[in-house]
Amino acid sequence: MKSYQDYIDTLNKISKAITSDLYLEDVLKFIVTLTANVMQAKICALWLLDEKTQTLKIKATQSMSNEYLKERTLKVGEGIVGLVAKTKKPIVIPDVVSDERYKEKTMARKEKLVSMLSVPMMVKNRVIGVINCYTTTKYNFEKSDVDLLSTVANQAAVAIENTELMVKTRVIQEELETRKKVEKAKGILMKEHKMTEEEAYELLRKSSMSKRLPMKDIAEAVVLSYEIKKTTLR
Repeated sequence: MKSYQDYIDTLNKISKAITSDLYLEDVLKFIVTLTANVMQAKICALWLLDEKTQTLKIKATQSMSNEYLKERTLKVGEGIVGLVAKTKKPIVIPDVVSDERYKEKTMARKEKLVSMLSVPMMVKNRVIGVINCYTTTKYNFEKSDVDLLSTVANQAAVAIENTELMVKTRVIQEELETRKKVEKAKGILMKEHKMTEEEAYELLRKSSMSKRLPMKDIAEAVVLSYEIKKTTLR
């Protein structure tokens, strides 16, 4: 493995990437590439947990191997990745082929994978994924290796969590904007056509369905039409 300074430099680069304007997928690819380099690993892969199905899938890896890139899922508790997700603790495997818990021995033999380090990605004691590193020669991962990969995993978890929060915030803002526009459109229809609030809403809803347009677009059209009419009558 590389020097302590290499570890620090890698963590600094990852920290900068997380606060950059890069897309999440690019950040995660950057993280696994840097990690594979500093740990001199043949493969470094980041698995994300789907909390609804309780399954894990590979989200990012620097590996170009077709064998490793085959789409597959692991359940929580299944294999090393699933076990790490379940126990929330790192696991070191000196030889994956001889470890009965490791499920993909055929792939490991083809790729000549030997030792493995797998750590959980944590956000406030909640597992959101797992990061793996493989070597092609037998290697006894030390505490410094586990600490480095755990730090990287948690930085990646923060990047993912922040992105999810941004998406949720954007969705909430869009919902509020839609609600405001629908309320304004309802008010116009009630005033112009002597409708009740329920009738006005139903008209907007049916128009949205028949035209196959979002309710927000229908509301905007009603408001725009009213504004044009007001301007013309002045």
